Order: sequence, then structure tokens, then C-alpha cells
Amino acid sequence: MQVGIVAQKGNPRAAYLADDIREALSDRDVTVWLDEATATALGADGYGMDRFESCDCIVAIGGDGTFLYAAHHAGGTPILGVNLGEVGFLNAISPDDAEEAILETVEALQAGEGTVREVPRLVARTDEWASSPAANEIVVQGPRRGRGGGVDYEIRVDGSLYSGGHADGVIVATPTGSTAYNLSERGPIVHPGVDTIIVNEMVAERGMPPLAVPLDRTVSVTLTGAETGVVVSDGRDPKELSVPVEIAIERSGPPMRMAGPSPDFFEALGKLS
Repeated sequence: MQVGIVAQKGNPRAAYLADDIREALSDRDVTVWLDEATATALGADGYGMDRFESCDCIVAIGGDGTFLYAAHHAGGTPILGVNLGEVGFLNAISPDDAEEAILETVEALQAGEGTVREVPRLVARTDEWASSPAANEIVVQGPRRGRGGGVDYEIRVDGSLYSGGHADGVIVATPTGSTAYNLSERGPIVHPGVDTIIVNEMVAERGMPPLAVPLDRTVSVTLTGAETGVVVSDGRDPKELSVPVEIAIERSGPPMRMAGPSPDFFEALGKLS
């Protein structure tokens, strides 16, 4: 059994907890790998994220951002989240219960009895490029936001025109991402059990309300009226593209896989207020 551990960078509490979990797993003959930042914080050598796709599960210690960072490198490896953040839509395990819950989950996975939930990811594509998979959202925008910025755009769903005009950009989000960037742009909150893609315009001059479409649809965003556009996957890896350009956004594999106890969605919602 191999387990990867990622602790929130720059958070001593997360590093100390990672060390405790590493020792507890090692005592049970589990091979533990650390990301480079966690290894540096603990004075360990010879670790890196390149090992994580071959692990049987990954433990992410921190906030939802740490969980997404682990997911970015995990492929289809299940992830356990320990919540040190303020909300915790992805991280279900409290720090006080972390060691016991992680050991129980690892033992269950070893026995082939562990529960693993799958949540969708999205990918953005052009004819010559594809983004990294996004668990929260794909953002398509102009070279800069705000007054005098933005980009001209058209949004189509399976080829049918939905909206267009001038805006800072467009967010295409999963249910997981509905409470992230989408919510800050006044998009709808979607329960994680609903299979949908959310389409939300960012500061549109004349737009349409946010739209929810089935998960198997393709959302295309065509950009014009600017020299370049930018595509961002989960806030990472911004890609500058020459305009005009059409970006197709659709469900991607593998899904993000979550192990261990399920987060309480409504409890996490209550922490937003």
C-alpha cells in the first residue's frame, strides 16, 4: 500500500499533522510519499508529486485549495481531505479525528471495502491544445478584466447559441465548483448530487442568467474583439490564446475520486454566511 501526503504550504500545523500521519502509516507497513514542499518542511528527502499517480490514495491536509492541488496531480487516485480551512466542501475529516479516520480508510481500501465517490471534471480544448482537467471550473476571459477590458464572446451548447456580447469572460463550472468562483460571480449553488454543468457570464454588458445544462453537453465559447484570450483551469496553468478562437468545454476523464467520509454539504454552506 502506498499513500501520498500533501500538507498546505506554509502552514506549520498542516506539516506537524502530516508528520504524525506519516509515522502512523509507516508503523502499519504503508509506504508514504510526500510532495516536495511537505518534504522540505519536515526535513525529508527524495520525494515528489510524480509518485502520486501510482499511490493507492492521497491525503490532502489544509483547505479546499490544497485538495485541488493534490487532485491536479492525482489522476484517478482517491483523495482524503483533512480540513484546516474555514469552509471545507472537499475536506471532510477534522484534524482531531484525522489519524484514526485515515487509518480506517486506508485499511478499508487495502481490504477492497473502501467507499470512493466520483465527481466530474471538465477540460477545455481547441484544435491544437487541451487544458489540464478542472474539478471546479474552466474560466475563459479576455486579456484583462475591468473597465476597458473584456472580450467579445458567443456561448453555444451543442452548437446552439445561448448568449453573446461583451464581458470580462465566461465561467463553466462543475457542481463541485458551484460554491467557488461561480458563486463569487453570483452563479447558482448546486448540490453535488446533481449531474450538471453551470455556464455563468462574468460582468456581461448584456447577458443571460446563469444556465445549467446536462453533464454530457459540450459548451463552446468563441472569443473575438481582442488580441488574445486566456483559459484557466481551477485557477492554475493560464493559457493565452490568439483571438479569434473557439474553446470547447466538456466532461473529462478521469473523474476526481474522493475517499473516506463525505463532507456535510449543508454544514459547509452554513459557514459561507
